[in-house]
Amino acid sequence: MFKDCQGIPYPVFAKGVVTESAFVVGAIPFGSVSLLKVRLEQGSQEPAAGQFYMLHAIRSDVLLGRPISIYHSETKVDGSVELSFLILLKGKGTKELCSLEPGDKLNLIGPCGNRFPMPEKGKVLLIGGGIGVAPVAGFAETLTNVSYDFYASFKSGSYGLENVKAEKLVITTDDGSVGVHGMLPAALTEDVLREGGYSAVYACGPTPMLAYIQKICKAVGVKCWLSMEAHMACGVGVCLGCVIDTTEGKKRCCKEGPVFDGDILIFNPVTEVAGIKVQPRREPLAKDEEPDLSVNIGGVRLENPVIGSSGTFGFGVEYKTLFDVNRLGGISSKGLTLEPRQGNDGVRLHETPSGLMNSIGLQNPGIPHFIEHELPEMMALKPVAIANLSGSSLETYVEGAKLLDKTNVPIIELNISCPNVSAGGAAFGMTCVGAAQAVQAVRAVTKKPLIVKLTPQSHELEKVALSCIEAGADAISLCNSFQGIAIDIERGVPVFEKLKAGFGGPAVRPIAVRLVYEVVEAINKLPAEKRVPVIAIGGVATWEDAVEFIMAGASAVQVGTNTFANPNTMLEVIDGLAAFMKRKGYHNIEEMRGIIQK
Repeated sequence: MFKDCQGIPYPVFAKGVVTESAFVVGAIPFGSVSLLKVRLEQGSQEPAAGQFYMLHAIRSDVLLGRPISIYHSETKVDGSVELSFLILLKGKGTKELCSLEPGDKLNLIGPCGNRFPMPEKGKVLLIGGGIGVAPVAGFAETLTNVSYDFYASFKSGSYGLENVKAEKLVITTDDGSVGVHGMLPAALTEDVLREGGYSAVYACGPTPMLAYIQKICKAVGVKCWLSMEAHMACGVGVCLGCVIDTTEGKKRCCKEGPVFDGDILIFNPVTEVAGIKVQPRREPLAKDEEPDLSVNIGGVRLENPVIGSSGTFGFGVEYKTLFDVNRLGGISSKGLTLEPRQGNDGVRLHETPSGLMNSIGLQNPGIPHFIEHELPEMMALKPVAIANLSGSSLETYVEGAKLLDKTNVPIIELNISCPNVSAGGAAFGMTCVGAAQAVQAVRAVTKKPLIVKLTPQSHELEKVALSCIEAGADAISLCNSFQGIAIDIERGVPVFEKLKAGFGGPAVRPIAVRLVYEVVEAINKLPAEKRVPVIAIGGVATWEDAVEFIMAGASAVQVGTNTFANPNTMLEVIDGLAAFMKRKGYHNIEEMRGIIQK
């Protein structure tokens, strides 16, 4: 047993087994909150009220554990400890925890943090907001029955109050479904707090609620203890990512907290981040109104901004039996060269955590074959067909463009960024001179809208993009694959014949978002008539990812690697994007495009 001088247990690394997992009755909507019970090995210590654990499923798709407060704990007859957690379904990590079943195993770090200090005298008030009810209800179990009052505030429904034995229990709901109609201030005011004669207040919940509690406690002169939350990685005070602003400086939520003396906490409403103002609340669209997802790329209208990315989607028809490809906004063909290519030898694919490396080498049937066979099939589909044009020399780019110009393909995507070929490809896209030369040459032989696909490897990416626009590009797409190296450690050789290979997938998305933001920022400095749309590529796996790129300034997104993991990815992106826009009151893509641009 490891405890500090106040008897608060220190965190340890432990393994647990799920004994129960079920949706909590009373939480609205049903399925939004789960009760998870975990049995620890014999000899484990019980946590103190107010502490939390970092929970991480052993079979997991997320990097970090999630900090979850203790709702209930007890030592069993055999000496093992069973912990109960209430988990709000919020993101990927909590969804994973809510999906665990009895018998599943998980790793735990804990118990972490401090505890709610025991009352010194008199009656106290406990307050829980939403999932913040859990730790406060756990604290209530350590108090004498009816020695406290309890206020619980929810958006809708109520839960987590089974073990609360308060003298007075008040429930508020924003929708009026249970108890008092309204949020906490509808039931708890300065006057009510004063009349209660409480010696102290203990609370956990959303930050705005805690700020309100701090305010009325100061006005009445009542001590308050507030349990805070923050993003964290370690749970033991090392990463310094979970600091809370206080009058005594920044304090770690996982170490000096999560329970803080309310007198020292600083609640400053966030009105801007990185110099960018927080978006004002918009009214949702009317029930009978659907957002307009259409976008215009080089004068061509796409029904929505979701495009199957070149090299990952063939010519579109290959996926027809897997999902409704006709719902997509566009399809960018496999990279095409003037002559047929067999591509690279050796290993071509190598999976990494959150990513996929590839060294295909532009294997394709050649443009003449494409025009005769694959293009008619692409054109028979509803999405806008985009011919991805590559080459090994300026001459082959030009000859290929001449052939495509004679077809009915609506758009050409000029690929000057392929990382997996020995000649041409990314060599043109690395410099302003090379990029401009390639774009000018192709622009001279075709009047079709021209998207230029750029490499993230260029050290002057923004200047390259502007050079392409000046040379005649109608749109920019980025980023093509990043470059990486993989090593076969058993044989002591590189995985790929060409040593370096392209790398894509969720792991590259934050970098790709930055590059898209910076290129759009540079384009926005041009006169309005010279600005062109940017199509974002790089790790899109969910609709949230697409929204990120659009808010960074992209007009459309291409989805690549994640289609291999989940063929329905692009449909989920389209549906999620539409639902988000309707909920947030965006009538069209342009209303939210580039909102973080200064």
